[in-house]
Amino acid sequence: MELDMHPSDADIGERLRSLRQNHATTLDVLAQRAGVSRAMISRIERGEANPTAQLLARLCHALGTTLSRFFADDAPRTSPLRRAEDQHVWRDPETGYIRRAVSPEATGSPVDIVDVSFPPGGRVVFEPQAFDSGTTQHLWLLEGRMTMTAGDETYHLAPGDCLFMRLSEMIVFSNPHADMARYAIILHRGHPQTSKGRS
Repeated sequence: MELDMHPSDADIGERLRSLRQNHATTLDVLAQRAGVSRAMISRIERGEANPTAQLLARLCHALGTTLSRFFADDAPRTSPLRRAEDQHVWRDPETGYIRRAVSPEATGSPVDIVDVSFPPGGRVVFEPQAFDSGTTQHLWLLEGRMTMTAGDETYHLAPGDCLFMRLSEMIVFSNPHADMARYAIILHRGHPQTSKGRS
């Protein structure tokens, strides 16, 4: 099946500008918070540059949101069903990894599901998102192999393995192998209880 690679650069730029303005944040302030040049943010907002996953995650972090929320539709939906043809697909211009937003939007659920195809040799680093330390995610590996670093720990995943991570820690997605990897991300925006005896 041919992938409909959207949203476009212009869509991403419009979304970023809208979020920034809704937060009453100037280009200079966002640039300082995200550690991204003002010129680059301006180019993205004008649809002249397609940000990498790492860069877009830094901008989302600075605006108090996540990649999943960034790509979510603002328009309310009344159906609990989201057809495959209606799921947003985006390709990271740096690594070529493809993310498909699977879960229906505007349902009130704190859970987002994302389907990711991660190419051989790909590596993406996501900085800790301190603004929402309660947001967590599970990575369920469906095909291929992945090497994941979460905080200070590194894990080598095989098909069927599932890894729990907190967005408050640095996370490194890496596929040093020869084959494409495919996995599901189940992201939960909440504050899970910690195990007894842990702070």
